[in-house]
Amino acid sequence: MPLPGAARPRAVDLHARASRNFEAKLALTRELLRQAAAQYAPLTQASSLGADDVVITHLIETLGLDIPVFVLDTGMLHAQTLELLARTQANPRLRVQVYQPVNESVVHFVGREGKEAMYRSVELRKACCHIRKVEPLARALEGQRAWITGLRREQSAARAEVPLQDDSEPRTKFNPLADWTWGDVWHYIRLHGVDYHPLHDEFYPSIGCAPCTRAISLGEDFRAGRWWWEDETVKECGLHVKHQTKEETLS
Repeated sequence: MPLPGAARPRAVDLHARASRNFEAKLALTRELLRQAAAQYAPLTQASSLGADDVVITHLIETLGLDIPVFVLDTGMLHAQTLELLARTQANPRLRVQVYQPVNESVVHFVGREGKEAMYRSVELRKACCHIRKVEPLARALEGQRAWITGLRREQSAARAEVPLQDDSEPRTKFNPLADWTWGDVWHYIRLHGVDYHPLHDEFYPSIGCAPCTRAISLGEDFRAGRWWWEDETVKECGLHVKHQTKEETLS
C-alpha cells in the first residue's frame, strides 16, 4: 500500500510483468480465437469487464473477428463497471449485448429475503447469483455453439486445471488466457493501452457485484475479495460450475 500522501500506484504499473514465453502464449491465444471464430460460429464472449476480459475483447477487435461480446448487468454492479460498459458499447468495432435479470424475480427475492440476503447463508447468496447471473447467462448463450471466457489457471485452486478448450459439455467453452499469468494480462494492457476497470487501481483484482466484492491485501488470493465471508471451497456463482443435468449445463 502507498504511504500517506503518496500517489497511489496504478495496477498496470504494479503488475505488468511478461513471462518469458509471453509471445508464444499470445500467438497461441490469437490462433485459438481465429479457429473458434472460423469453426464454432455462432459463439460469443462473456465479459465481466475485468482485466482478463478486456484483453480478450481487445484481441477480438484487433483480429477483426465476428464475435459479439455480452455483459451481465446484474443490477448490483459498481458505478465504475457501468461506466466502462458504456465506453465499451461506444466502440463502433464491437457488438456488445447486455443481459439483465428478470425484474419480477429480483423484486420477489428482495421483498422476501431483503437486500443483504447474500450475507446470511451460502444458499441465499447462490439464489441471488442464480437470479442475477445464471438465468441471464442462459439467455445470453441461447443458440450459441460456444462461448469465450477469461478463466485462468492462476486465478484460484478451483480453476487450476482450466483447459484452453473445454468440450466436456454440450456447448464448447474457450479459455484463451488459461495459461497466462496476471503479469501477462497487465503487460498486454500496458503494451496496447487497453482501457481497463478503474477499481483494479484500488486493489480489486476480481470484480463482480458491489455487495460481494472488496479490495484485497498483499498476499491474498486473486479471488479473496469475492464473497470473502464464505469458505474458499464454495466461491463460485454458478457461471463456471460443471453440472449434471441438461438444464444446469446452461449455467
